[in-house]
Formats: sequence, structure tokens, C-alpha cells
Amino acid sequence: MKNFTDSLFLSKMREVSPISEETAQLLASNLHECRFDKREMVLESGKFTHYVWFVESGMLRHFWICKGNEIVTSFSIEGHAIFSMDELYYGKMSMEYAQATEPVEAYRISISEMNRLFRENLELCNWGRIIHQNEYRRLHQSHMERLTLSARERYKNFLCQFPEVSRRANLYDIASYLGITASTLSKLRSKG
Repeated sequence: MKNFTDSLFLSKMREVSPISEETAQLLASNLHECRFDKREMVLESGKFTHYVWFVESGMLRHFWICKGNEIVTSFSIEGHAIFSMDELYYGKMSMEYAQATEPVEAYRISISEMNRLFRENLELCNWGRIIHQNEYRRLHQSHMERLTLSARERYKNFLCQFPEVSRRANLYDIASYLGITASTLSKLRSKG
């Protein structure tokens, strides 16, 4: 894996918010490389992980289990940060799962170190604020689309918003994210 200061993740961070070389070095000094095999769990409901991961390569799916069914809530690819919001902000166990759908290479930092850096470094604090603003907007839009758009319109929007995920995720996971059945999604795909 590349040195963090030359990483894809850092370049994606800088697309979100300015990150100086000094801040990049500070962050890099607190990171450790890690890998996850396909199907390996990164987050599990009811457990503490104690880490935030920065995805350098690979893809993960995030989901909840509701009445025995996995409900996909989002996907993470290169340039995304993975963490339990419950653990990072509230000190509680995760309520969601995150599972590698491909082999994943990532950098990890402890939640305590990440929180310290957020308190002490304005650049990292601003980056964290912006990624959370963007995620809140995505969740809000997804909720609105599920309530107002047809399955075809939701799928069309998904293809536009997440072209890389649409090429890499399996049919079941995309259908679950869209709130439709896999057979409905299969029909939508065949009709183009």
C-alpha cells in the first residue's frame, strides 16, 4: 500500500476540504495499514471497534438487520471513511454492520486519536464536519426518494449518483439499498 501522504484517500480528503502537508503528516503519524478479506466484517452491531478506517482500495456495504433481513443503508469505496457513528460520537456500541464486498486495503486510526485530532486540528475538524454534512444530505435525499420516486426513478438516480458502486455491487445489495426486490431490479436492468 502507498504511503498515506501519497494515497488516494488523502487526495479524496483534499477534494472535500484543504489539508496541508503538515496536517497530512500529523494524520499519517497516527495511522496503521490494515486489510480486510472479502466478506470480512469491519463493523458489527452490538460491538465496539475502537477504530476509524480510511479506505484506500476495495468496497464495503453497510447494513442493518431488521426482522432477520439485511437492509443495505450505504456503500463505501476508495476515499471513504468507515466508522460507527454511535461509537465515534456517543461512546456506544455500533448499531450497524459494515462488510467488505471486495478485498479492502485501509488505514486505521483509533477513535480516541481521531477525536483528539478533531479537537486540536482545525483542518481535520472542518473535513469531518463537511463529510458529515454531505452524508446527512445523502441520507435525507435517499429518504425523500424512497417516499416519492418510483423504483425505476430511484434506480436511475442511483446509477447517476453512484456509478462506481453500481458496477461493483451485487444485485441484491443494490435492490436492498433502493428498497425494492432483486427481481424488480433485474427487470429494470433488462429494460435498460
